[in-house]
Amino acid sequence: MSVREQRRIASDAGLSKQRVVVEAIRLADREGVDGLSMRRLAGTLGAGAMSLYHYVASKEELLDAMVDIVFEEIELPPEGTAWQSAMRRRAVSARQVLARHPWANGLMESRTSPGPANLRHHEAVTACLRQAGFSVSMATHANWLLDSYVYGFALQEASLPFNTADEFADVIEDAYLPQLPPDEFPYLNESAAALVAAGFDPAEEFVFGLDLILTALEPLRASA
Repeated sequence: MSVREQRRIASDAGLSKQRVVVEAIRLADREGVDGLSMRRLAGTLGAGAMSLYHYVASKEELLDAMVDIVFEEIELPPEGTAWQSAMRRRAVSARQVLARHPWANGLMESRTSPGPANLRHHEAVTACLRQAGFSVSMATHANWLLDSYVYGFALQEASLPFNTADEFADVIEDAYLPQLPPDEFPYLNESAAALVAAGFDPAEEFVFGLDLILTALEPLRASA
């Protein structure tokens, strides 16, 4: 037996489903889910490709397990807390988790074999809304609306060329304003200059929109 084969067998012996899934998440975090394959993952683990199938039967099962870990990282709506505060904390946490794992955004609601953390998360969200007085139908509307906002914001945020107020100001002043002569684009020029002067922080936009949604949902809860 060659030294290479001995090393592969030793590496295979140290495998577990948790290790396979965690390494798959690390790979997806670095390169996106499109760069994830069983062969590529096996190479990263230093294992034989076929050995991975002892732990996950297919790539779809691997994705289910990866998404389940992402759901586990999201804070559940705290029990005994006013529904708006509870849903705000859950939404803020989800946004933070998706920033760490942007590849997961398009997969969170697409799994047809959800894992335990996935189911626990959706049960807790639905319970929070139902116990707050939302009807079944209205809780569904609220849940769908909030998820659409969180996922959509996270998707847009991942593609922005800035993250902080300072980075925003640099991009606006260096790249954006020179393309906005005030005689041709008076309102865009005015807005860009005013936002930079005010120290606009793009990170604050998420909570602003989230609070508008939560406020708009309150009368619907009350009417139910």
